[in-house]
Amino acid sequence: MKCCFGVDIGGTTVKMGLFEESGAIIDKWEITTDTSDEGKAILPNIAASIEKKLGEHELDKEDILGIGAGVPAPVTADGVVNGSANLGWNYKEVKKELEELTGLRAEIGNDANVAALGEMWKGGGAGEKNMIMVTLGTGVGGGVIIDGKMLVGQNGAGGEIGHLCVNYEETDKCGCGNRGCLEQYASATGIVRLAKKKLGQDLRPTCLNKEDVTAKDVFDAVKEGDEIAKKIAAEFGTYLGHALANLAAVTDPAVFVIGGGVSKAGEVLISYIQKPYMERAFFANQNVRFTLATLGNDAGICGAAKLVIDKA
Repeated sequence: MKCCFGVDIGGTTVKMGLFEESGAIIDKWEITTDTSDEGKAILPNIAASIEKKLGEHELDKEDILGIGAGVPAPVTADGVVNGSANLGWNYKEVKKELEELTGLRAEIGNDANVAALGEMWKGGGAGEKNMIMVTLGTGVGGGVIIDGKMLVGQNGAGGEIGHLCVNYEETDKCGCGNRGCLEQYASATGIVRLAKKKLGQDLRPTCLNKEDVTAKDVFDAVKEGDEIAKKIAAEFGTYLGHALANLAAVTDPAVFVIGGGVSKAGEVLISYIQKPYMERAFFANQNVRFTLATLGNDAGICGAAKLVIDKA
């Protein structure tokens, strides 16, 4: 039986899994991400953890197809990262270093792209070869899968949909330095920003509190029928739906998979995105499905494993 490791490197923890070639998870665990000293210990710690698991499961390296890893940064096709603020890395030859540390083949990808691959394989996009995953968390991440393969791009920045410009009149800056990025309206922090603006202008009764409102509060209030919350959700959905219509004209996906913390709002989220999407979508892109991600925190390790299995 051949196996592989899937690794999802985050700023706080590294999620890891041991998989059969069929995709069945044999074991999964986490280690702390040591970002001190420009993250020098991250890859050695991963290598040590893999070595330990090989011993626990009595596996030889000949039994292992390789290691797949998702990294929170643009990753080139050669497995090079040119900087990751979350990990403290500057220039890092991740593939080369991990292979030298472990003696195993390594395949590296951007974490959002890798999570999208996982959802295509075993989650919300199962059965499809063309999909876009949108992760709505602190920021807006994306993963584009075309004919079963991740869209990487020249600089490893393919799928950075959070930085599509959706408002040319915006004066506030996004974290990336530009203005009017999708992330400023459709992330958890973006929804809070929309909510505070709306609550400052609309004096109708509402259960929302301007001072400490969260994205969860907004969609909880939507479910209760709160009119102001519905207006905030509609504005969020308009920005996101129109952006996805533009993306569909380029990539022609079969399905949009919505994940990240905001997606925990559930099915109510879909209607607010789908309606404005349909208003702007090219006629050939109107039969696309919208669905919620299903793998949760396992999407990254599953996609990372799939990276290796596909190249075995």
